[in-house]
Amino acid sequence: MALSKPEWLKVRMPGGERYTGIKARARELSLHTVCEEAHCPNVGECWGAGTATFMVMGDICTRGCRFCAVKTRRVGSPLDAEEPTKLAQAIAEMKLDYVVITSVDRDDLADQGAGHFAACIREVRNYNPHTLVEVLIPDFCGDLDLLQVVLDARPDVLAHNVETVHRLQGKVRDPRANWAQSSSILGAASQRGHLCKTSIQVGHGETHEEVVATMRELRSLGVDFLTIGQYLRPGPLYLPVERYVRPEEFKAWELLGLEMGFRFVASGPLVRSSYRAGEYFIRQLIGTTPAAENQA
Repeated sequence: MALSKPEWLKVRMPGGERYTGIKARARELSLHTVCEEAHCPNVGECWGAGTATFMVMGDICTRGCRFCAVKTRRVGSPLDAEEPTKLAQAIAEMKLDYVVITSVDRDDLADQGAGHFAACIREVRNYNPHTLVEVLIPDFCGDLDLLQVVLDARPDVLAHNVETVHRLQGKVRDPRANWAQSSSILGAASQRGHLCKTSIQVGHGETHEEVVATMRELRSLGVDFLTIGQYLRPGPLYLPVERYVRPEEFKAWELLGLEMGFRFVASGPLVRSSYRAGEYFIRQLIGTTPAAENQA
């Protein structure tokens, strides 16, 4: 029998002028936002504060993680060569301060989408020199040369989500994803001098101790920013929620993470990988000049 959702997971319906404007413009330009595709509970809060997460390369993923509501097929949508420019123009019109560019997995492409990511970063820079850019990338099957293609475009933050603890990787994620590939991507990005970010979902049956051990390993890889949030089942075809974690346990992980040396930990029932509290901290940390100017 499904667990009843506790009071602390209830949120207001999104609204407001900025939220409505971002939604309308994304529709006009056929842009996909992970905020909507993944049913994020914070969409109104983030959009209203000038932060949005755009999903490039279509809305069909070539992997089928058991927690994710994004559509999945063996072959994704054809790439739109104009998408980087359309994305950059939309961000300029929306006057966004901080954007996250993510994508579906594109195992069907020769470079798994790395070149398209790089093109999006560069175009966003051209049109929005003062907007901070985070990219939330797939694991590229652990190919560090493809990672470098993205890093060469100079995102301000490189994010890749491990999603869950070691023991539950096979249960929660697609069989083509695993801890070894994800950790190699994060570790290499950190070693190459980039700010790194990752996210863990809880509620899949992990223990408190497993979460803490995972946090320690992520910190040893050089991860700077960590988000921890409650898994919410998007529908009956997806993994059931094993447990609703109480807010005080999330708070304990936040404090432990700061003790471990993470620069920032956003941990709470409704926190997601692109939750705006993290962006506020990152803006303060890296200033208002994007990496492209910092490293010119």
